[in-house]
Amino acid sequence: MQKDNHTYRHLTSAEITQLERQGNYSADWTSVSVADGFDPDCLWHNIFEGVVRIGALSPRKVSHGNITLPEGICNSLLCNTTVGNHPVIHNVRMLSGYTLGDNCMLVNISEMSCSAEPQCEWLEPMNENGGRRIMPFPGMTVGEAYLWARYRGRKTLMDKLEQFTRDYLATDEGRLGRVGDACVILHTQVIRNVAILSSSSDPTTIDTCLSLSDGVIGYGCTLSDGVIAKRFLLGEHVHLEFGLRLNDTVVGDNSTLARCEVGNSIIFPAHEQHHNNSFLIAALVMGQSNIAAGATIGSNHNSRTADNELAAGRGFWPGLCCSFKHSSRFASYCLLAKGDYPAELDISLPFALVSNNVAKDRLEIMPAYWWLYNMYAMDRNSRKFAQRDKRLYKAQHIEFDNLAPDTADEILRAINQLRAWRAASTGDTVYAQGQEKSRRPTVILKADEAIDAYQDMLIYYAMKTLGGTPVAPQAPFGAQPWLNIGGQLVTKSDMEQLIADIENGSLGDWKAVRARFDNLWAQYPALRQKHAYGVLSALSGHGELSPSDWQHFQQRYAAIQQYVEEQKLASRRKDETNPFRNMTYWDDDERAAVL
Repeated sequence: MQKDNHTYRHLTSAEITQLERQGNYSADWTSVSVADGFDPDCLWHNIFEGVVRIGALSPRKVSHGNITLPEGICNSLLCNTTVGNHPVIHNVRMLSGYTLGDNCMLVNISEMSCSAEPQCEWLEPMNENGGRRIMPFPGMTVGEAYLWARYRGRKTLMDKLEQFTRDYLATDEGRLGRVGDACVILHTQVIRNVAILSSSSDPTTIDTCLSLSDGVIGYGCTLSDGVIAKRFLLGEHVHLEFGLRLNDTVVGDNSTLARCEVGNSIIFPAHEQHHNNSFLIAALVMGQSNIAAGATIGSNHNSRTADNELAAGRGFWPGLCCSFKHSSRFASYCLLAKGDYPAELDISLPFALVSNNVAKDRLEIMPAYWWLYNMYAMDRNSRKFAQRDKRLYKAQHIEFDNLAPDTADEILRAINQLRAWRAASTGDTVYAQGQEKSRRPTVILKADEAIDAYQDMLIYYAMKTLGGTPVAPQAPFGAQPWLNIGGQLVTKSDMEQLIADIENGSLGDWKAVRARFDNLWAQYPALRQKHAYGVLSALSGHGELSPSDWQHFQQRYAAIQQYVEEQKLASRRKDETNPFRNMTYWDDDERAAVL
């Protein structure tokens, strides 16, 4: 957030006379001060209460979209407010307790107020009983929010993070009642106790919202068309639209929520949920995710109180009309077929297609489904999230590749599980254990093909990461589990060290915590290479790769690369040659023009 560096002076008697002649009123004009460049011609029909500071004004026109208005302040009530240079403030019935940056546009707002108390209300994510509550602050990342909400067993950590936040909120930079440069707010009913980060290069826009309260809005966000949000934290470039109802939720960067209800959740970056009848409550969703229409996630609590949770790895994609029992957990890139899943789930197999087979009364899981049958989507998902990342500040570091240390570790564990289930099963049918809280069977579809596919996925990930050069590991493979902290992948040992340094005082504020995450991100490429080497070592069965091992994996990688290209074309060709998909077009020319 920018600081107010203006120098203010009292109004002259001539300026006061002119302002009163133009319909302006103050019970005490000595409480109104102005900056150099102030032009009284730009103020009409306003009321000033308490301490009001106004920046430079000039008689010019300002445009936003199809709106063009004169610069200045008119038909508004300003109370204990600081206004930056060159504002457009028209028809704001109450503007109280805010500091506005330069070049802001506020038009047709019923109330925009901020209390003197320097904190938001507590935000209660992931769990409706409030046991994971956090206090958002301007600039807080989803990873920092997750750190606070997740590690509840560390009381010293919790106390430190609360103190970090209270200290920061008490500073001028951290105060909630701030609006950044070039912010545009139009036709909105109520904004209370909301910090809005905005800049001339990455502005935030709020248009035709109903009510926003007790929250933080990140750089480059867009909120529009009937949004209601209470107790929330938005990352950078978040879009809230079309009647969204949001409460007690952290929304990660580059996410879009529209027409739905979302509450008590932490959502990592690149999440899509824009259907009128979708519902997400009491959940942790680790990003790169999509919630389809009809999904009711969180409606089925399975205890006497609303204290259950759902946790889903990145790439979570429940299909149409899915409902789940809380508590449930899903590995990365789980695709769930349409269905009412009758019991709690703990799906440990990544990139899997999960189905509720009602006719046979069983749960069915096809591991490695993405790799086997939809390579185009798998490849596109890794590319599109990076391509769509338009953030300028990028406070939250994000791994976009769907094959990375976290998913590679899941795949290795899945291979071992599949082999064990295959060995324990009699006959051709492979039965899984522990995937559903139910007495009915869980059947693994195409287990042998999935094991081979998983191995190919690991080789593809590792060789692509190493770039043709083997790198010796720093530590024995298996000693460094990976964690997803808001989109940034961090080894468990590095995370434990970060927490310990907060607890012992080595990291004394949020700025120091952010710097540590920045440092870990700088180390990530080298650590990822060492992890990739460890993956190949695990596949070879040796402690390190011999020249023959390396030659073998190079050959396999060349064949897998060819397979990937062929399967991307084959899976895309299914759409191109589907007669039902093409029947709505008169001819190929029309289809080409549309698609």
